Amino acid sequence: MRIPCAYANWKMNKTLFEALDFVYKFVPGLFSEIKEGSIGVTIFPPAPFIWPMRQELGESSPIFIGAQNIHAEKEGAFTGELSGSIIRSAGATHVLIGHSERRNIFGEDNAMIAKKLGRALRDRIIPILCVGENLRERESGKAKEIVEEQLAMAWEGQEVTGGALIAYEPVWAIGTGKNAEPKDAQAMAEFVRDWVARYFTPETAGTMRILYGGSVSPENISNYAKLPDIDCALVGGASLDTKAFLEIAKAIAKAGPGGAV
Repeated sequence: MRIPCAYANWKMNKTLFEALDFVYKFVPGLFSEIKEGSIGVTIFPPAPFIWPMRQELGESSPIFIGAQNIHAEKEGAFTGELSGSIIRSAGATHVLIGHSERRNIFGEDNAMIAKKLGRALRDRIIPILCVGENLRERESGKAKEIVEEQLAMAWEGQEVTGGALIAYEPVWAIGTGKNAEPKDAQAMAEFVRDWVARYFTPETAGTMRILYGGSVSPENISNYAKLPDIDCALVGGASLDTKAFLEIAKAIAKAGPGGAV
């Protein structure tokens, strides 16, 4: 079964006090209304907050903590970077790879993203590989071609292990308030799942969870949570607000895996 999930990408936001306050409010609010185990929740805070948040949650907490980035090398003279062993020892179990902001602002290309994905897999950290097209690529009819290229280069020579996930995030919908139409999000998620089936196995495709990310909010989450090939949401701005993220997580848990009620 593909367990539904809600992932919060805080990016470069919140202070440590605000992050811990979020934990105080979010966890009791979530499990007061839904059954524990009905949804997976992972928070991706700024890197310095990984350890204190993991400590505050406790080792038995069903809430996971992830890292927003990882360096491709195991160790070395890379000032300001974080290796897989560093983030894992701090308490992170997941890592975002290939987020559109890393691609577009920091210039990470498909080759670099493939190296980072390989590092996460080798260091036993669950990767969330982000793929998606920009507006020009979508309008020119090349969205699937771009996504397929991103997938193929990232996974070349690598095995799907450790519960890896794929997030479809149309770049033109990130932080803009615009959303992909549900039918378009479903079409791309189905395309991704079919690609995984062809490249790996149908069994792998059937168990892999696919996320949608792109200005997700409490108002629109039900449009995506009910889609058959979307199991989870990667939430940006709305995840900064405890109440908003709670509403999103509850809607996803209610919809169930692949939108099954």
